Amino acid sequence: MLNPRKLRILISLTYYLPHRTGLTAHVQQVAEALAARGHEVTVLAARHSIDLPRDETIHGVRIVRLWSPIRLSRGMIMPLFPYALWRFMARKDVIFINTPMLETSLVAFIAQMKGKRVVATHHGDLVLPQGKLSNRMIETLMLRFYKYMARRASRLIAYSHDYAENSYYLKPFLNKVSVIYPPIKLPPPDRERARELREGWQRGGGPVIGYSGRFVAEKRPDVLIRALETINKAHPNARIVFAGEYDIKYEDTWEKNQPLINKYREQLVFLGLITSSQALANFYAALDILVLPSDTECFALVQVEAMLCGTPVVMTDTPGGRVPVRETGMGKIVPRGDSKAMGEAVTAILADLDAYRKPREAIEAIFNFDETINRYERHFRDAAGEQDA
Repeated sequence: MLNPRKLRILISLTYYLPHRTGLTAHVQQVAEALAARGHEVTVLAARHSIDLPRDETIHGVRIVRLWSPIRLSRGMIMPLFPYALWRFMARKDVIFINTPMLETSLVAFIAQMKGKRVVATHHGDLVLPQGKLSNRMIETLMLRFYKYMARRASRLIAYSHDYAENSYYLKPFLNKVSVIYPPIKLPPPDRERARELREGWQRGGGPVIGYSGRFVAEKRPDVLIRALETINKAHPNARIVFAGEYDIKYEDTWEKNQPLINKYREQLVFLGLITSSQALANFYAALDILVLPSDTECFALVQVEAMLCGTPVVMTDTPGGRVPVRETGMGKIVPRGDSKAMGEAVTAILADLDAYRKPREAIEAIFNFDETINRYERHFRDAAGEQDA
């Protein structure tokens, strides 16, 4: 039985609500679930939009957003972060940091000074677009910050053993790594609404193929579009529906791929960001198949979300990213960057969809939300206990 003492938890990350990525969704689910159990949870993050309040409470979680006047690649500089961290940390039992984050080593340093323990979840090695010296410098600096924190952390959390053993961030610290599957929660889809969406996206009765994520270099949406050359041989009326931001400010992947997009324009639909969990469930249920063509993924929560809605997945053979398909059998794994193999996998699944579908209960049994939160709670209690010892 867990210790009934309520914890005071400080969560540190760059972006929080309403910013939408797999990382922020992960942290939001953990934060709100722990707050629902009675713990005092405070999030310290960047005020990434001037329209956002500096201090508010959402679903029991206090969110303190700091002035962030400077953008650095994907991150933001928060000049008042050291002061805020020092002030808030004094009243907390445990510090939960989420990496990669620019201030990683600063959190570890102040925590050590304050006698506080740090638990860190690593959401993926930093991989920036090739070709820029500045990107290589940022990657090197961020890794050094991470190593400083990792040596002092109470516990490092990884999404899977597969990712931890292949991560250049985590591999040197495997003795400190614990694996916790991400917290994934999605309502059942509205099947009638999903049918309406599907009818609107279909082209001549062809299959509907989905992509969920940002249109950025590391996620390789171009590989999926090129796969249409193979898919079209069996399904000339196929359509790919993209959910997620596509005109990203910090890189030019959208602009670079305009010739390819224009080539297949009649077969592509771009929805933009879907912010409602119900709308997202309806999106997955409207698809025949979801495809993730990424070069790097530590897990890709969207795979499990799609599986919960009965939609099989084609995933590239990336450490961590291949785990959901391996665990469930609900899809196929293909080599990275191979559009022909991707198209062949899509065609094979479409030919026998029922063989790749599993009931929602089977997926929830593997990726169990309550078990994930229980494990986080135990690690936070252990860290708070070490502090008291």
